[in-house]
Amino acid sequence: MRREKMGKFLAIIGLGGVVLFFLTSCASVEKGISVLGQKTKISSEDAKSLVQVAQAFRSSFADITEEEEYYIGRSVAATVLSQYKVYKNTSITKYVNHIGQAAVLYSDRPEIYAGYHFLVLDSDEINALAAPGGFIFITKGLLRLCRNEDMLAAVLAHEVGHVAAKHGLRSIKKSRLVEAFRLLASETAQRSGSANLSKLVSTYEDILGDITATLIERGYDRKFETEADALAVKFMTRAGYSPHALSDFLAALVSSSQASSGKGWFKTHPSPEKRLAKVSATIKALPQVPAVAEVRTQRFRQYSSRLK
Repeated sequence: MRREKMGKFLAIIGLGGVVLFFLTSCASVEKGISVLGQKTKISSEDAKSLVQVAQAFRSSFADITEEEEYYIGRSVAATVLSQYKVYKNTSITKYVNHIGQAAVLYSDRPEIYAGYHFLVLDSDEINALAAPGGFIFITKGLLRLCRNEDMLAAVLAHEVGHVAAKHGLRSIKKSRLVEAFRLLASETAQRSGSANLSKLVSTYEDILGDITATLIERGYDRKFETEADALAVKFMTRAGYSPHALSDFLAALVSSSQASSGKGWFKTHPSPEKRLAKVSATIKALPQVPAVAEVRTQRFRQYSSRLK
C-alpha cells in the first residue's frame, strides 16, 4: 500500500483538514490486517493506517454514528457549494437560521453531533437541499416565492424532516457499504491491500455520489418526500407555525413561473399538485391548528425586502 493512496482517501473524507474515521469493533478486520502485516512487506505504520481505514465502513447506513453522519454531510455540502454560490447577506442568513432552528427545536431529532446549519444560496432557482448531518440550503429564488414567515418555516421544517429521518443516508446504495466492508474484511484484502485501498477510495466517492446525485439530480424517493411533508406539518404545529403554510407553499409552486422549467425543486421533488392532497389530509386530521401571526409576517417582509 502507498501512503499517497491513504492521503487521497483522507483528503476525500476530511473537509478542511478534518479526518473521518468511523468507529467500530470489527475484530475480524483487525486480525486480517495483522496477518497482512506479517505476510507482506507492508510497514507497521501503513498496517496501522489500514486498520483505521478498515474501521471506516460498515454494511448498513443504520450503523453510522452521528459524528460519522456529520463528516459525510460536510463532504456532500462541499460538493453542493462547488455548484452553487453562497448568498453573502449576514442578516438574511441569521434570520433563516433563526427560523430553521425553531423547526429543529420542535423536531423529533433536535440534537445532533454538531447541530443544524442553514445557508442561503445565491441562485434565482427555486430549490432547497438537506445533506446528512444537518446541512440545509435554500436559494434566493425560494425565499422570494415565500409570502410570509410561516411559508419559510414550512420549507425549512420539510428539510429538517429529511435530516431527522436520515433520508440522505438512506439514499446510499447498500451495495456500496457492503462492498467497502468486503474489500477490507475479506481474505483478498489481506493479500492485496494497495489495490483494495484504491477500490475503497473509489467506493467512498461513489457513496458521496449517491447522496449528492439524490439532492441535486434525482431527488428523494416519493415516500421520503411524503414523510418529510408529514414531519414538517408536525414540527411546524409544535413550534406554533400554521401548517397550512405548507399547502400555501405547494400551491405557490404550482403557479410559479418556474413550474415548467424542469430545474431545481421541479427537478428533484414530486409534483406539488400530488403532494397537496396528502398534506391537506394530514392537516385536516390535526385537533388544533395555529394561525399565521401578523407579527411574523411583518418580520418576514422586513428581511425579504433586503433580498437583491
